[in-house]
Amino acid sequence: MIIAHYKKALPLLRIPFSIYLMPVFWFGLSALRGPVDAGRAVGVFLVLHLLAYPASNGYNSYYDRDEGSIGGLKAPPKVSEELIHLVWLFDALAVLGAWLLSPLFAGLVAVYLLISKAYSYEGIRLKKYPFLSTFVVVVFQGAFTFLMTQVGVGTPWAALSEPTNLLLALVSTLFLCGSYPLTQVYQHQEDRQRGDQTLSLWLGLRGTFIFAAIGLLLGAAVLALAYGLRGETRNLLIFLVATGPVVYLFSRWAWAVWHDAAAADFEHTMRMNQVSSLCLSAAFIAMLLLGQR
Repeated sequence: MIIAHYKKALPLLRIPFSIYLMPVFWFGLSALRGPVDAGRAVGVFLVLHLLAYPASNGYNSYYDRDEGSIGGLKAPPKVSEELIHLVWLFDALAVLGAWLLSPLFAGLVAVYLLISKAYSYEGIRLKKYPFLSTFVVVVFQGAFTFLMTQVGVGTPWAALSEPTNLLLALVSTLFLCGSYPLTQVYQHQEDRQRGDQTLSLWLGLRGTFIFAAIGLLLGAAVLALAYGLRGETRNLLIFLVATGPVVYLFSRWAWAVWHDAAAADFEHTMRMNQVSSLCLSAAFIAMLLLGQR
């Protein structure tokens, strides 16, 4: 009976949803010059995508108690106390697993987990503040995770702090800044009822898509600059080819929402997340593999 309760709570960790955060991991690895330790890379991937991200997802669900669709779940089960038990377990396993790779990586994972909890915790709830919450999310899921991934695979300080590497870390935050509000467009009603003033709610539907386009274009421009400074024209070409489907899908979705607000729904949001995540991951994996030759 007890096991059944935990199995019922497990979907709220939304482990498959972690796939949407993969591009930052692959981006961080693809930016490294020289060989990447495959064993450590696998360890970092498991810590982040199977433990840390699910723990954050579960904690967010525990305090939001969504009744409508949420990222990765069209019909989420009701929240129970077993969920928070799973969150603490995954937190502990994430930090322990990270410690086996390096104490510094473990410390960074712990910071990430604490910040993600401040986003949802009712006593702080950064989610109520549109600009502060957006800043925290795009920095910690973007540049912070980019550099944390590199720390996890044992990258020396000289490579971490190299100017173009930091520029690429900034790119990851700019891309998150563009895409993050898009994940909120179908939750306006629930956010309004809870008193959470998200950035997308503040911008409105049309404003969200304009903001997203500006953020993504700025990210692409800085990416082109960084690759130019590094003499990595091939990587820029790979990026442009791989993101073609993303640009097409985003344009179609924006056009649909512009003429019918009902198009800003769960299905369109998840499709956008899936396509952009897979295309970007494929691009950065290709860069990583070609760079290892």
